[in-house]
Amino acid sequence: MIALLLALGSSLTYGCADFLGGLGARKAHVLRTVMVAAPASLAVELMLWPVLGASFSRGALGWGALSGVASAAAFALLYRTLAIGPMNVLSPVTALVSAALPVGVGLMQGEHLTAAGLVGLPLALMAVVLVSAGHGAGSARSSRTALLLAFGAGAAIALQLVFLHQAPSDSGVAPLIMGRAVSSAVTLVAAGLLRRRLGPEKPAYALLAGAGVLDSIANLLFLLAARSGDLAVVAVLTALYSAGTVLLARGVLSERIARGQLVGLGTAAVAVSLLALP
Repeated sequence: MIALLLALGSSLTYGCADFLGGLGARKAHVLRTVMVAAPASLAVELMLWPVLGASFSRGALGWGALSGVASAAAFALLYRTLAIGPMNVLSPVTALVSAALPVGVGLMQGEHLTAAGLVGLPLALMAVVLVSAGHGAGSARSSRTALLLAFGAGAAIALQLVFLHQAPSDSGVAPLIMGRAVSSAVTLVAAGLLRRRLGPEKPAYALLAGAGVLDSIANLLFLLAARSGDLAVVAVLTALYSAGTVLLARGVLSERIARGQLVGLGTAAVAVSLLALP
């Protein structure tokens, strides 16, 4: 139950972070946006160090660094994807892709599901698929480029989660700190190399800083959930973060929600209930 609640908290926080990041990235070059969000995330994780502790073992540093590279790619691809829009189509596609790899890895590592879990996990995946079905009547259609970016973002997010899960369970927040330090460094180097292409547009600093802070909290909640539960279950629940982005896009930007997406939200509620059963 603790892992379930942590995963749902991570999902909600990721959804809010992605919404703010997508809004903040709409006018400025994506690298400018990541240059704000990634250091903001690192600052939060450094503040958590004295509270939660950190053991910088070789495993923690190695897996954390790999997660940082994946995180830098995820930040750039995801914010660019959401900036193109529509959010209510592309965010769920990203979530669907990001769920598949961690679920597969968890099952291959020998994780076992309860009878209720055997029903709840496919239902949760189905919920992500239904929420992904954004092409209802009158809904906006995404371009092929935007869909490719969404798939790439999903793959990068999946790798980030898998790498964090592989870090030693007694390493505290060390993998998060290492990962965010690497992603910040990668972003700054890329921005320096491409500085002439960044353009004069300034990003929405407050929105992107908020997105970075929320992303850091979501990473922490996921890490704690994965350490106390099965990766397969935690990953698919985390992938439901798109529901939060979709609802925020509907309330703030008036983007349409297709009927199938509403069914998906209901299916997700049933799936979560089943996964909560012992």
